[in-house]
Amino acid sequence: MLHIQKIHSFDLPDLQPYRTMRRPLEHEQQGIFVAEGEKVVRRLLQSHFIVVSALLSEKWLREFEPLLKARPEEIRIYIAEKELLEQIIGFSMFQGALALGRIPDPVSLDTILANHPTPRLFVALDSLSNAENLGGLVRNCVAFDTQALIVGETSSSPFLRRAVRSSMGTIFQLPVTQVSNLAHALRELRRLGLRCIAAHPRADHTRLAAVDFRADCCLVFGSEGYGISPGVLAACDLAVAIPMARGVDSLNVVNAAAVFLYEVARQRGTPPCHA
Repeated sequence: MLHIQKIHSFDLPDLQPYRTMRRPLEHEQQGIFVAEGEKVVRRLLQSHFIVVSALLSEKWLREFEPLLKARPEEIRIYIAEKELLEQIIGFSMFQGALALGRIPDPVSLDTILANHPTPRLFVALDSLSNAENLGGLVRNCVAFDTQALIVGETSSSPFLRRAVRSSMGTIFQLPVTQVSNLAHALRELRRLGLRCIAAHPRADHTRLAAVDFRADCCLVFGSEGYGISPGVLAACDLAVAIPMARGVDSLNVVNAAAVFLYEVARQRGTPPCHA
């Protein structure tokens, strides 16, 4: 059921999450996130995530109405002129579409393992803090059929507003588990037969092309500045480097993840090409 209300200011208490969009850590503590932009909001409405409310222009209410009416939960819809919406986002190119969703409960490792047949492909994050990088990495994961994302205790949440935006809403398609001890989780995965492979730029490690990714594996990516922590690195089976030209020692983590995931997909013959 939809509850539609036209607004002329952002004073209503229920609009507080939209007023505090630039304080996403508060949202994370409340178990909510803001989706912004046409494509991200559309993908949220098409997902199984709980939608709390939407803040839209008249144009986007008409566009999204079939999706909104198909939702099972009660949703509050606030309608505002585009100029008013631009005040909250802070620049004139804003599309006029925002929505508030609930962060789902993390999926357990046991559930992830039970729900995905072999060959399994998971990605684990150690100390990744930049929201845009998180979102870009999530987008790569979904593009290359990653089955689950394991977020370590030192990484930021992939449900930060900028991460959700940078993922272009693909975060709604990727099961996420958050662990309190990533090194322990990786050792458990190894015990269960998954090969844990660390993406590490040091030249004396195994080169990417020499690794067989066709069996169950978990790729591990580290922080933007320091890479993978020693404890997490020690919990992996091996460290693998992308060969690069002399004088370049690393790639941005999003680009590195794309290279690794493409190599996995190439070896496995997935995903199928779409015309």
